Amino acid sequence: MVWKLHGDGRAVAEDAIVLPLERLSWPRTIGFGAQHVVAMFGATFLVPILTGLPPTTTLFFSGVGTLFFLAITAGRVPSYLGSSFAFIAPVSTLVNDGDTGAALFGIFVTGVTLAIVGAVVQATGVRWLELLMPPVVTGAIVALIGLNLATAATNNYQQGPWLATFTLAVIVLSAVVLRGFPARLSILIGIVAGYLAAIVTDQVDFSNVGDADWLGLPDFHTMDVEWSVLPMFLPIVLALVAENVGHVRSVAHLTEQPEINRMTGRTLFADGFASAVAGSFGGSATTTYGENIGVMTATRVFSSAAYVVAGVVAVLLSLSPKLGALLITIPAGVIGGVTVALYGLIGLIGIRIWMDNKVDFSDPVNQYTAAVALIIGIGNLTLTSGDVTVTGIVLGSVAAVVIYHVMTLVRRR
Repeated sequence: MVWKLHGDGRAVAEDAIVLPLERLSWPRTIGFGAQHVVAMFGATFLVPILTGLPPTTTLFFSGVGTLFFLAITAGRVPSYLGSSFAFIAPVSTLVNDGDTGAALFGIFVTGVTLAIVGAVVQATGVRWLELLMPPVVTGAIVALIGLNLATAATNNYQQGPWLATFTLAVIVLSAVVLRGFPARLSILIGIVAGYLAAIVTDQVDFSNVGDADWLGLPDFHTMDVEWSVLPMFLPIVLALVAENVGHVRSVAHLTEQPEINRMTGRTLFADGFASAVAGSFGGSATTTYGENIGVMTATRVFSSAAYVVAGVVAVLLSLSPKLGALLITIPAGVIGGVTVALYGLIGLIGIRIWMDNKVDFSDPVNQYTAAVALIIGIGNLTLTSGDVTVTGIVLGSVAAVVIYHVMTLVRRR
């Protein structure tokens, strides 16, 4: 990738945009890359803590995945691939049952499936995808993924209610007291504040941190082929597609480069490829991060060079086992306070999709598509047949697609 220097590389006019294939001077580019690391870090390391996968391994593959993504998209789509929250429910269930290898297989196959979808979209165009998953469907799927995790959040909250309440209060107040970029880091600020409060009140066990090395390779893990877990994972592809398409459209709009939308197939392929690689060796699945799009919106610097810096920094940070041991010491109360806010925000992203696309909920098709999917997802309706277990996220996602298209077909006829 070759980036053109924007102006003199130092100053950016108030109404100017640094485009994806442009860059500022390298010291400034490194600074913007560091901002992207801070923006993604809170959510990216939170996912492995919630699921039980190694944090440094996840951080390693998020950095590597980002570099893969930038190479596959030729630097035209600036984005960071952080840990995907869509996988928390099935992965945490399997890891808690001692089936980490099976969880990784689920991540791997889902990644391969997403990559295949991306290749098809790149070859045929995105129109058929928009018809399969209109806004009412994508909004319902994204919303139920966040709201399905409500029980997990409240369970952690109950393990340390006072610490959780303090953490949540810091998050909520930071979002309104702070301004600009710091306000976007309210989740990370809440985690740090809650963690410090836990240290002061002697609720943190550092015994394993002292034994960990400062430098070392991440804890890689191989996957185990377990076909029975796939029904828990494959419908997540629908959510990942919706997420990717939404982020590509956002970047295209913000940079005033509509031709970026033609890269949708490549972004899906790249994200799927990165997830498959991560699943093969013990990392969490990846997805494009809205947090980093928020940073670009605030700074008006869309240079993909800054993301190369962020990817390299993430890989370097992952080479410290002591950092991983430190992250694991975060108490359940802090996690509970964070996830009560975070999972709710994920659910609201789906509602925002409805609002932005002006979904008409006086239409019975839209009403039942959303209503049934949400109740199945929030209630976590789970069906079991033999060794196959299908969870609420899966059933809710499938229900949204099927109900919408069946009702639409019947009405037309």
